[in-house]
Amino acid sequence: MTALITREELLTAVEAGTVTVVDTLGGQNYAQQHLPGALELVPGDVDARAAAVLPDREALIVTYCTGPACPNSGQVADRLTALGYTRVRKYREGIEDWVAAGLPTE
Repeated sequence: MTALITREELLTAVEAGTVTVVDTLGGQNYAQQHLPGALELVPGDVDARAAAVLPDREALIVTYCTGPACPNSGQVADRLTALGYTRVRKYREGIEDWVAAGLPTE
């Protein structure tokens, strides 16, 4: 199971520029709203696109989707870990929590 990250920890990392944030919803959801600087990577594309989208396997990577009921972030995080990424964490509360806290999106 992927380690979790809190909203506060994620916000600190985003502000410091020390994290690569991965939106696992993709498509229209990504186009409408995503966390600042988030890259788009959905479960079905991880094997084909991970190396190009996330070249540094030792970087801190945080996956998210809508919230706790959405499986995408866990699926992407687990697959990245299986592919050799060493610092993958999941923001379980997702974009719904981020927006509810009044934090910025793109």
